[in-house]
Amino acid sequence: MTTLFVNGRVFTADPDPAKAWAESVVIDGDTFAYVGDADGAPDADTTVDLGGRLVLPGFTDAHTHLLMMGAALAQVQLTDARSLDEIQALLRGARADNPDTAVLRGRGWLFDSIPGGAPTAAMIDAAVADVPVYLDANDYHSCWVNSAALAQLGITRDTPDPLGGEIARDAEGEPTGMLYETAATRFAWRHRDATTTDVDRDEQVERAMEAYLATGVTGVVDMAFDEFGLAAFERAQQRRGGELPIRVAAHWIITNTGDDSANLAQVARAIELAHAPSTPWLRVVGIKLILDGVIDACTAAMRDPYADGSNARPIWPLEQLKPVIAAADAANLQVAQHAIGDYASQIALDAIEHAVAQNGDRPRRHRIEHLEYAAPGTAERMAQLGVTASMQPVHADPAIFANWAEMLGDARVERAFPWPEYEDAGALLAFSTDAPTAPHHALANMYIATTRASALDRGVPALHPRYALPLERSIGHATRDAAASVGDGDWRGRIAPGFAADLIVLDTDPFTDGAPSLLDARVLETIVAGRSRYTAQEIRRGS
Repeated sequence: MTTLFVNGRVFTADPDPAKAWAESVVIDGDTFAYVGDADGAPDADTTVDLGGRLVLPGFTDAHTHLLMMGAALAQVQLTDARSLDEIQALLRGARADNPDTAVLRGRGWLFDSIPGGAPTAAMIDAAVADVPVYLDANDYHSCWVNSAALAQLGITRDTPDPLGGEIARDAEGEPTGMLYETAATRFAWRHRDATTTDVDRDEQVERAMEAYLATGVTGVVDMAFDEFGLAAFERAQQRRGGELPIRVAAHWIITNTGDDSANLAQVARAIELAHAPSTPWLRVVGIKLILDGVIDACTAAMRDPYADGSNARPIWPLEQLKPVIAAADAANLQVAQHAIGDYASQIALDAIEHAVAQNGDRPRRHRIEHLEYAAPGTAERMAQLGVTASMQPVHADPAIFANWAEMLGDARVERAFPWPEYEDAGALLAFSTDAPTAPHHALANMYIATTRASALDRGVPALHPRYALPLERSIGHATRDAAASVGDGDWRGRIAPGFAADLIVLDTDPFTDGAPSLLDARVLETIVAGRSRYTAQEIRRGS
């Protein structure tokens, strides 16, 4: 079955400017058979008149958390609440709307919306005290809970801090209601996982996939895959006869236990999964390690202290990091390392260099995630090692930047999220959203990438506009390069003959209408492997 698309503007994301645009596309089965001028297009079984609309390659969200995103879409949304009163009002409203709930969950609150940036259980208790309340921070590196949740988790003054985390305490040593880094994962998230059913997870999977398809995403890279996520997506694949509506590449999460043998046992499980038979729809491609926290909570590992004089140690010290990276590298797994602070990115690259020295010089494509502040020279070092810069324009939204800047408080603020540095150095740059830490909408992500203005609040002016990228390059980083970031650059991510037929049709052309149109643009159709997976509006089809 062949389909000819005519009367459109097709941005192919081909790195050759002479091939970046086309007029017609032919899909044969699940691949592109022709991309070029209308006059040269072959006949096809079916013709689609695009009515002058813009066609793009399907986006790949190169860093996301699928189950968490699916769960977050059904939780109390707190990002827009810019004061404690507003947060409390939303919690009261959610409790009134769900009188039978046994637990209330919310996500997305910002530190600078809380007095002094110091949330307490008492602040939530003032709004909802009768059921446990769990509120994940916007960056998902902290969890704010009420007194009922502290009791449910069994956290008392005698509960020790876990490795790499902190239970916030008052002057008398009593827990205040804030769980930082691994304290959030060890207590709040472990309890969440234990009380979430397979039915819940199946709903989260479907919710996330539907949301992505509606916003033009045809492939994703999950950055915290575990047994729960694997089982849930295997069930989703089985329900569809071995397919999924989007392509899922996953990195297996490796947590630092403090014991090298236990850490390597986790890597062994990832190796087993990565080497097992898989499909293009669902596969484990590597491992993920969280080396540090976030700048907003002063938990990212920095070379120099924060404005308040504090600093944070890495969750993975270099000596514990080296054997894990070397083992994964030896098995040809991709390594993705969360490194937001400049000291974290330094040791991430040190560990990769150690693996190269131990395992020999051969093609490899490791990654560093986020790189919100990296020291000068980092991009060049990454390019030399062939390490991908995996970055999220949505994290640079100026509407949520003030607290980030205040925590550093010095010249480092002027080098926040410097995407062109990685281009100039020759490193592969892949864009993503890190949903649900930020909105999953691909077009809003492109707006921030190409303007450095806010997609959350249009009244906030652009910040660091010198780091903005032209729209063609931004989309290339979110399609072609995002696919290449997991080794798929030779078969998907752009519109080219022989490539996977993944494309989207928009109702707006931001290339001609300007970047602001990205914020109002709608995806009319999403096609994955030649099949329509989402349609917002009937597109005229003929023979």
